[in-house]
Formats: sequence, structure tokens, C-alpha cells
Amino acid sequence: MPSYIALATLLDGPLHGYAIVRRAAELSDGRIRPSTGTLYALLDRAIAEGLVVAGEPYVENGRERRDYALTPEGRRELEAETHRLERASRTVSRRLRATAVST
Repeated sequence: MPSYIALATLLDGPLHGYAIVRRAAELSDGRIRPSTGTLYALLDRAIAEGLVVAGEPYVENGRERRDYALTPEGRRELEAETHRLERASRTVSRRLRATAVST
């Protein structure tokens, strides 16, 4: 789920790492706050898979930053994962109703 939310943070445009962490927390109501190590491992994997591209480094407020952007393939993968999660949720919801125990 952290990788899904991290990719979703890029739907509105490129963000640097710290902004991705903040936006992930916003989108998940604070439930997902990837650590720096987790985030950059996830971004490295997404870059290798062609889902994200990294921009050139720049300095902002004395800190080196690099923006990350979702590729068209990344957007397609995010959309496909959204549909998979929706289907899984419907399946589990049906099973919960079918197996409900009256109290």
C-alpha cells in the first residue's frame, strides 16, 4: 500500500521526496508515512520499472532536491492497481456479508 499511495502522490505533478512523504500522509489520513529509506527504495524500483522519472537535482532552501514524476506507464499501472483493489474490496465485502454471524 505505501507504494500505491506514493505513486498516487504524483498524480497532480512532480514532487521531491519530502513532499511525497507529506502528501502520502495527507492522502492516507496520516496512516502512511514512508521512511526515507523506504521511499527512496520504492522510487528506485519505480524508476527501474519505468513508472517514475527523476528530474535533475536542484537546491531549494539550501537543500538538494530532485523531483519525481509519474510516467504514462506509471499512471496506467496506478489505474490498473486501483481497479484490482476495488475488485478485491468487493470480493471481501461479499464474503463478509455472506459469513456474517448474528449476535
